[in-house]
Amino acid sequence: MNTEELIAEIALLREENEKLKKQLENYNNSRKSYYEKNKDYVKEKAKEGLKKLAQENPDKLKEYRRNAYLKQKEKKKQKEIENKIEN
Repeated sequence: MNTEELIAEIALLREENEKLKKQLENYNNSRKSYYEKNKDYVKEKAKEGLKKLAQENPDKLKEYRRNAYLKQKEKKKQKEIENKIEN
């Protein structure tokens, strides 16, 4: 391949990249606007789901909460390590 072909290919890939970025932005904006418009509805559905889960399978709820706690603990530990490295 010569340089002209490579330059043309780079231009084509950059154009395609811009097109995909615009599509992704439109997709994200539509999803974000949905949740902004229906925030109360989404929160209510989440509450109902948790209540249903607590009634049907309380052990699963305990497992979810434990995993969330462990992830939060791990993130806190990572931040402390990063702060020690920076200082």
